[in-house]
Amino acid sequence: MNKPLDPSLFKSAEAFADYLTNTAARIDERAEAKAHGDGARVGISRPHESAQLHVAGEATYIDDIPELAGTLHCALGLSPIANGRLKDMKLDAIRAMPGVVAVITAADIPGSNDCGSIIHDDPILCSGDIRYMGQPVFAVIAETRDAARRAAARAKDVLDIEAAPPVLTPQDAHAKEQYVVPPMHLVRATNEGGAQAAIAKAPHRLKAELDVGGQEQFYLEGQISYAIPKEGGTMHVYCSTQHPSEMQHLVAHALHLHANEVHVECRRMGGGFGGKESQSALFACVASIAANKLKRPVKLRLDRDDDFMITGRRHCFWYEYEVGYDDDGRILGAEITMVSRAGHSADLSGPVMTRALCHFDNAYWLPDVAMHGYSGKTNTQSNTAFRGFGGPQGAIAIENILDSVARELGRDPLDVRRVNFYGKGENNVTPYGQVVSDNIIHELVAELEASSGYRGRREEIAAFNAKSPVLKRGIALAPLKFGISFNVKHFNQAGALVHVYTDGSILVNHGGTEMGQGLNTKVAQVVAHELGVSFESVRVTATDTQKVANTSATAASTGADLNGKAAQDAARQIRERLAACAANRHGGDASAVRFANDKVEVNGRTLSFSSVVGEAYLDRVQLWSDGFYATPGLSWDKDKMFGRPFFYYAYGAAVSEVIVDTLTGEWKLLRADILHDAGKSLNPAVDIGQVEGAFIQGMGWLTTEELVWHPKTGLLTTHAPSTYKIPTANDCPPVFNVRLFEGQNFEDSIHRSKAVGEPPLLLPFSVFFAIRDAVSAVGEHRTDPQLRAPATSEAILRAITAVQNAAA
Repeated sequence: MNKPLDPSLFKSAEAFADYLTNTAARIDERAEAKAHGDGARVGISRPHESAQLHVAGEATYIDDIPELAGTLHCALGLSPIANGRLKDMKLDAIRAMPGVVAVITAADIPGSNDCGSIIHDDPILCSGDIRYMGQPVFAVIAETRDAARRAAARAKDVLDIEAAPPVLTPQDAHAKEQYVVPPMHLVRATNEGGAQAAIAKAPHRLKAELDVGGQEQFYLEGQISYAIPKEGGTMHVYCSTQHPSEMQHLVAHALHLHANEVHVECRRMGGGFGGKESQSALFACVASIAANKLKRPVKLRLDRDDDFMITGRRHCFWYEYEVGYDDDGRILGAEITMVSRAGHSADLSGPVMTRALCHFDNAYWLPDVAMHGYSGKTNTQSNTAFRGFGGPQGAIAIENILDSVARELGRDPLDVRRVNFYGKGENNVTPYGQVVSDNIIHELVAELEASSGYRGRREEIAAFNAKSPVLKRGIALAPLKFGISFNVKHFNQAGALVHVYTDGSILVNHGGTEMGQGLNTKVAQVVAHELGVSFESVRVTATDTQKVANTSATAASTGADLNGKAAQDAARQIRERLAACAANRHGGDASAVRFANDKVEVNGRTLSFSSVVGEAYLDRVQLWSDGFYATPGLSWDKDKMFGRPFFYYAYGAAVSEVIVDTLTGEWKLLRADILHDAGKSLNPAVDIGQVEGAFIQGMGWLTTEELVWHPKTGLLTTHAPSTYKIPTANDCPPVFNVRLFEGQNFEDSIHRSKAVGEPPLLLPFSVFFAIRDAVSAVGEHRTDPQLRAPATSEAILRAITAVQNAAA
């Protein structure tokens, strides 16, 4: 029996009441979802399909796979400097160490020494130029992981390197015109002269800079690959990756094999967040090269420090901008330069910058705008995908601009944001030419403004701050509009296989990967709904390149959209065959056959699903099918940066309230209210969990997670949990109200749902601007505070000091 909740666990009666209200809302939501119909399997809150396995410790990750006899272990020898030329390697001393079986260098790679995702500029192992501190130079293969790591740690003793000064910041790379991809420009001019003319004519102008840091993915399961040589020189690779097909492609190139000779498999990941989209490649390739050379299984599991030192993360951005605006805060013209720290190679920096430019507008109509994107080449880890994929970096710039405009005008930032919102019938075309035809930001923000008590709380906060000289409170409401689809058109496709066995059980395989986000749960719900069976009848298997070929990465928030539609297509074909078979046997019309609740209604009779399947087998009806889906209506001209890159937009908004200690810069999030648009949610519980997780993760990016490179050596000094602060349970607000907006997708997505992986990462903008609001209160809102992200306590204290000095 469940014990009643103890109110003393909460900090106040109000917190307890808010918790009960929020919980009741979720219960009501689940009850509403069940009202979809007695046989509905979508729109219902269900636990994650592996929840029991997770809790029991039985869920199998790569390192849990029983090791085959003869398995060897690999560790990487890393460069001790950030920039230079590799002159020589004295590896005999390492080969002689206890337990070492072999040492592999670039010369041992039978095929291409490259693991670049788009541009072939990323070596698997260094072959001459040292590009960053932590770059893999050689690989040690040993009988045990400990022996391999001990040997690899001697890299600095055996490498002869001619060092050169490193380039570390995006500003330095920009000054040297040193980029990993050509600069990008996205311009819209509605009047003669474009953005600069509009700015010059505007009643008010604002010119400033902004720094926004990067973010480590910090997946709980680190990078790992287990390569097993098979007959005929083929390779089976178990890899923790978001993109098995790309791993297959790159391993095949490294081993000089065809794709059909490389088998990549991934049952689940212990987190990815973009960090395993392209950057799992180096480890899959090294393990496979070693296994191929030694004809023995090889496992490469990174130590957390090495993971930090080798892999890239969210791009940090530096901005210069100038805007012109009117007395209401309406933006009339804007010009912005964005420079990212790309790292030593291109990786996904080009697409990340494209998405940043396409999300600078966020939820706002910008009539005349000129955007310039530069991906700075630096002697640091090659930065890569991270949840949001440049969207957050683009959107935060316009949010910072609007917040500053509001403070310059002495207006509530929400009023300035609202006056700039996209319109419904006019002022509804993005700078890249896509019509915003599904705009719900006005209704959503109005609902959240009322439900959160935003206006009344702002008055209460002003009264509190007037009486409190040390502690200052702040509040902010931040909206979001986020485009859903890959920017590259041909990535927007997916395949699936559905098998129905004679006992009525169902097996599903699709091209997406499960990293804890609930993709397999949603796909299983879609298939169960389509076939009218219980969720428990459906099992989803590991992502496998031998089952569904040429898959796209599980990224861009498209996992459920693409793979759900493909699985639905496969299940629909089977259902139609079963319906035709049942009608042929029992009479009636096939179109009138109904599948629900593990039953089949045909011509007035009710049969079990399994019996109908058995009859179909006897009648030699095909009980498996493949499915396919390609997102319709997309177009993109990458040179003109124009088209319709997104199938639809997801919307949301959050209100956050903070308190800041002006003597120390310490702060705390007191309350967060979130209203997020998931369309007609496939699984409200999973989607709410995604919103909550994204909010806390994004809050970490903007407040506590600071990446620091040594300015002279290029050492990433924050390369472990001891020096890199991710949010914990204690950072969650005591009042955390999360609701899904009522509505459905205007587009024909899977059951009219919307993607919910990346968009809510923008919701914690409200935390950053609430902190900014509290800092502004120090000067009675007469000075616009200059606060960088992450807003660490040190950064907050510096901003407070600047405001105090300006007021003096």
